[in-house]
Amino acid sequence: MGLRGPGAKPVASAKTPAPLPLFGDAPADKTAGFPADRPLTGETRAERLICWIERLTITSGALAGEPMRLDGWQKDIIRALYETDEAGLRFVRTGVISMGRKNGKTGLASALALAHLCGPEAVKRGQVLSAAADRGQAAIVFDEMVAFAIEQPHLAARLIVRAFNKSIEDAVTGSIYKALSADARKAHGLSPTFAIADEVAQWRDRDLFDALKTGGGAHRESLLLGISTRSPDADNPLEELLCYGASVADGTFPDRTFKSFVWSAPMDADPWAEETWRMANPALGTFRSLEDIRSQALQAMRVPSQEAAFRSYTLNQPVSADVRFLRPDDWDACAEDAATSGPCYCGLDLASGASDLTAFSFYWPETGKLVVKAFLPSELVEAKQAEDHAPYREWVSAGLIELIPGRAIDRAWLAAWIADAIEGLDVVSIGTDRWGLRDLMAVCDREGIALPFAPVGMGFKDQSPAITAFETVVLQAVVKHNGNPLLRWAVSNAALDTDPAGNRKLSKQRARGRIDPLVASVVAVGLASSEPAAEELFFDVIAL
Repeated sequence: MGLRGPGAKPVASAKTPAPLPLFGDAPADKTAGFPADRPLTGETRAERLICWIERLTITSGALAGEPMRLDGWQKDIIRALYETDEAGLRFVRTGVISMGRKNGKTGLASALALAHLCGPEAVKRGQVLSAAADRGQAAIVFDEMVAFAIEQPHLAARLIVRAFNKSIEDAVTGSIYKALSADARKAHGLSPTFAIADEVAQWRDRDLFDALKTGGGAHRESLLLGISTRSPDADNPLEELLCYGASVADGTFPDRTFKSFVWSAPMDADPWAEETWRMANPALGTFRSLEDIRSQALQAMRVPSQEAAFRSYTLNQPVSADVRFLRPDDWDACAEDAATSGPCYCGLDLASGASDLTAFSFYWPETGKLVVKAFLPSELVEAKQAEDHAPYREWVSAGLIELIPGRAIDRAWLAAWIADAIEGLDVVSIGTDRWGLRDLMAVCDREGIALPFAPVGMGFKDQSPAITAFETVVLQAVVKHNGNPLLRWAVSNAALDTDPAGNRKLSKQRARGRIDPLVASVVAVGLASSEPAAEELFFDVIAL
């Protein structure tokens, strides 16, 4: 069913309604939640919008069917986002909402989306969009909007829902809503009057966010609203927005077009105290259950593996809810620099693919200084940047990545670079995977390069002591990595596998991205801590 001809209205369908019915079928017998001609009260645009939303009904849970009653903090968000200038125009163009889960941020955003589609904020032929990292998440706003409208027959009579492609069309204004997954290509060419970036902390890059933002530039009152809990990975669009929002709030960057609303417990707050819970859960005590959080906290206290999930999802702290390697605050506490003094141990993680990221590390245990370099083929930087969702070009400019000429990792070039880099240093050994060492030996033999290689195993038995050694120097703040963003990215990507004996190793299969710089660093620190010293193999070539 759809519109047919100029000015056509939805028509009745003889088909059996689907689970998500096509609006325009026979209206429900119950009276409308609010008649279409009932005037909205309120002196300001924001107050009239609040009035409209509070005529909707709650769609799920114990209060389903009851009128929506916005909390004070929800009204404050709307008042800030929909404040107008002297001409009556709304000037905020970007908003960010971040808090613990189950505080109604998606419900509020969905109500705003419906208001822009067919309510007081609707415009002729407007585009309302919601985007998320995957199709399932993208459908959540769609489902909530449908649930809101089903309860209001006067809205249902003017809306056409197409469940197969998650779109809703308003026959009165010609406006349309679409749900998108996080593919920036789908957003190019769109011009949203209102857009939601759902769980934006889980987006691997900000291409889609930027496409939504620039697409709204054609409208003088477009609004892009990011909603999300935080992520342990600092390299995500939400953290960039929160950082900018903090600068706006403290006056560093005056920008009245940007508003951020953040409820997050400080990292040093007591996670088991109710006052801490309130810092991240503004709805606590109204529609966010205090007993539910108490139950979660009790389980997290008794089961250590649940603590990270509690901190991430309930306290909105940037900690991992997965079995990750290191906490961001522990890693960031080691961001000082140190001198290059004493014996040096190195680690080499060769790319498994001919064109993948390769990494080399230097570690001076006397001072704790850790330096990491990565390598990429010069002709594939842009392609690898897109593939790995990492700012490789920026790191090349910063001197963190060396470019190897061509389209593949040239091992002869790499061996020559290493030989030059360690010249003059007291390098004890260079650890590398024993399975790739034979090929590297052949390259060194052919090129006449002597390097103090030490074969290292990458299984549980050999990696577990190195993992423990690396954790120790981080937790004791012995290591000094100088805030290397390439290495921080690798650390945030890392995950551990554990065998039945409790031995651990880094997991490339479950990692969220490349971890090669971290692997090289763990190898170097592991060599430095090993007793007795690792067996060394020296390769020297005598020219005949």
